[in-house]
Amino acid sequence: MTNEQLRQVFPDLDLDGFWEDSAYAEETYRGGYPTDELIASVEAEVGFRLPASYVALMRMRNGGMPRNTCCPAPSGTTWAEDHVALTAIMGIGREKECSLAGRSGSRFLVEEWGYPEIGVYFADCPSAGHDMIAFDYRDCGPRGEPRVVHVDQEVDYRITVLAPDFVSFVQALRPESDYDYD
Repeated sequence: MTNEQLRQVFPDLDLDGFWEDSAYAEETYRGGYPTDELIASVEAEVGFRLPASYVALMRMRNGGMPRNTCCPAPSGTTWAEDHVALTAIMGIGREKECSLAGRSGSRFLVEEWGYPEIGVYFADCPSAGHDMIAFDYRDCGPRGEPRVVHVDQEVDYRITVLAPDFVSFVQALRPESDYDYD
């Protein structure tokens, strides 16, 4: 996918300024560019078709830390009264610890941490695993277009809808300074 095609998927997004460069993100999240074969094998492993918009963004840069890390939430969470924060978006792959099929990826969160099997956990939060952001396939089935939800382990894995799809989620991300109440 060319940058122009990606701009059509994310028309209001500053693609050049979306990602934050950091050694930690490179080491923990960012994998090599995913091939069609890798995408298909990860989808088979997690049991869901990944949203085309997510795949498109990962073909530009396969995981990492976005500059804007806060997403408005319709109700309070254990993080804040009006938003959730994320640390990073997992890339498509297995080689990085925090990639979708990596050692600390989506299946690990379900099997070891007890997260509900609602879809694919693709972004972690600053709570060190106590809340996550996921593609929720409960309403659309494993091949449909999932909504994006926040799952909060601290309150019996409460699920809060953040966006109807991945594009809306990415476009809703705001800088932390928007929520600086001091």
